[in-house]
Amino acid sequence: MNKFGYKNLGFGLGLRADHYEHVLENKPAIDWFEIITENYIETHKGYWEFLSEIRKTYPLVMHGVSLSIGGTDEINFDYLKKVKALATHISAEWVSDHLCFTGAGGHNTHDLLPVPYNNEILHHIVERIKNVQDFLGRKILLENPSSYLEFNSSNMPEDEFMAELAVKADCGLLLDLNNIHVSSFNHNFSAEKYIDTIPAKHICQIHLAGHLNKGDIIIDTHDNHVIDEVWKLYKYTISTKGKISTMVEWDDKIPEFNILEAEINKAKKFCE
Repeated sequence: MNKFGYKNLGFGLGLRADHYEHVLENKPAIDWFEIITENYIETHKGYWEFLSEIRKTYPLVMHGVSLSIGGTDEINFDYLKKVKALATHISAEWVSDHLCFTGAGGHNTHDLLPVPYNNEILHHIVERIKNVQDFLGRKILLENPSSYLEFNSSNMPEDEFMAELAVKADCGLLLDLNNIHVSSFNHNFSAEKYIDTIPAKHICQIHLAGHLNKGDIIIDTHDNHVIDEVWKLYKYTISTKGKISTMVEWDDKIPEFNILEAEINKAKKFCE
């Protein structure tokens, strides 16, 4: 168990509309589900009732894309009120988002934009995380991004930034191993060293996913099977950090549910 008391939930999947009926009718042997926060915070209450029904069988966690923790706009407390209400309604095990910013000047780009890695930005984000956690009354998880460029103003590697962020903000981390692989390829760093740098007690969840390899660059698409290199990184992670709540994230070109089940069952075999 990590330092925040968030237990190992086992092996989960993202709850997607394509599979609502299958999950309700068949109650597949999945340990837990992750929902995209923004898909539900402003929907009609019928969806909240649906989540309540799912929650009778499965633990639920929330994964957001709008916190913009790395931005310079004021923290959107109206948004956080909605997040908190949904988390309370479904008794969410935890709430996560991304280390990024999503817009500026009140304009939302609807994308997860990277931040520079330096002490000034670190201090800025740490303070924002503390404010968010105080408001929500819980520790949040932040996910490491995929990236395709590096800032001239960065003066520390991403792994050290993430590690310091977790310790100084006293927050959890959602390690996306596909994203680490993508960024390590794009920026020529060691994915294993990245894992070594992250403090185990702050890791609360792992994402596994697929991507698009263009030869000279990898694009994070989350629309395909997990590749062998990422499975090897998963094996390395659990062998050095311990067993951690793990899910396969498949966000586009969503396949039949049995394909996702087969994918998450691969993760289980590494933990036997």
